[in-house]
Amino acid sequence: MKIVVQKFGGTSVRDQNGRKHALEHIKDALDEGYKVVAVVSAMGRKGDPYATDTLLTLLEGGIQSVSKREQDMLLSCGEIISSVVFTSMLNGNGIKAQALNGAQAGFITTNDHTNAKIVKMKCDRLIELLKTHDVVVVAGFQGTSENGDITTIGRGGSDTSAAALGAALQAEYVDIFTDVEGVMTADPRIVENAKPLQAVTYTEICNMAYQGAKVIHPRAVEIAMQAKVPLRIRSTYSKAKGTLVTTDHGVRKGVDVKERLITGIAHVADITQIKVEAKEGDYNFQSKVFKAMAKNGISVDFFNITPSGVVYTVPGSVTDEAVEILEQLGYTPIVNRHCAKVSTVGAGIQGVPGVTAKIVSSLSEQGIQILQSADSHTTIWVLVTEEDMIKAVNTLHETFELG
Repeated sequence: MKIVVQKFGGTSVRDQNGRKHALEHIKDALDEGYKVVAVVSAMGRKGDPYATDTLLTLLEGGIQSVSKREQDMLLSCGEIISSVVFTSMLNGNGIKAQALNGAQAGFITTNDHTNAKIVKMKCDRLIELLKTHDVVVVAGFQGTSENGDITTIGRGGSDTSAAALGAALQAEYVDIFTDVEGVMTADPRIVENAKPLQAVTYTEICNMAYQGAKVIHPRAVEIAMQAKVPLRIRSTYSKAKGTLVTTDHGVRKGVDVKERLITGIAHVADITQIKVEAKEGDYNFQSKVFKAMAKNGISVDFFNITPSGVVYTVPGSVTDEAVEILEQLGYTPIVNRHCAKVSTVGAGIQGVPGVTAKIVSSLSEQGIQILQSADSHTTIWVLVTEEDMIKAVNTLHETFELG
């Protein structure tokens, strides 16, 4: 039995038009001899009646008025509604389908409500259904804990659900359908000549996702990479094959990806840079600063540590809280709001001299000040002002001839 997993996001199932396009993709897979597991998100986005964020507005006292366990009970409803509506349409078009919620599909998770992790998959029921049905529609984003409570697996959870099913069922492909043609060399909303990528490695797309590209959740990529299940990022509204995400070495179902220096430019806006200087004799201050951030649930990024001070970034939304914590510790931080992180991503960067110099010189020539920088084997990051973000992304896209 050949299986393909197809994930349809909220914009793909929000209305009848989107669902009809999704139906065509399922028909194509059935015509190619596959059984289909369709993973669906809640219908639409905030403002649409059954979207996840809309469901939260039903709580009169806000999310503080219920426990995270009860939040999960509410949040899981959007995907369940979507799965039944989609199943009804499939059956009405002569495709034998049945809907399962996350627990019924076999997702066993930790008990960390609203951000649970998948610990095992028990897909026996789903596999039996595929023997008698063309399609099984699974409510994404959710599962059940060992004690039977409904859990949700965080933002991007439907991507993660699809990848986990692809791995557990040894699917031929996991198709992630969205509202774009695939992975682009940069965000086409700010780079006019951004181009779609035919194929990328798991590592490249994972880094691009972590650095701001929103086509797929990085947790989903990591699961697919471990199982060597090829991903395809595709548009719901097009028959194009989109972007293939696969391996560049070892055993593969997909294809080798031709190594290139730079794959794409990603960005994240609304970041705040915080500088903290050590007080005389305060030799342990770096530990104090980062422990205080962690204790208060503030994620830090892009940090540089020296004997005399630390520099790091936080999301703009938690700036005031971070500053207050530091002031309570007796520090007077230097705060630089409205920054952006611009990332140059490419599997070919490792061991190649001159890439950083090229980035620095091209930005300097455009009068763009680099506030901070860092690098890894596949990514070079720079921090710039938010005002310079669009120019920086376009400059680097042009510098590395990605258009």
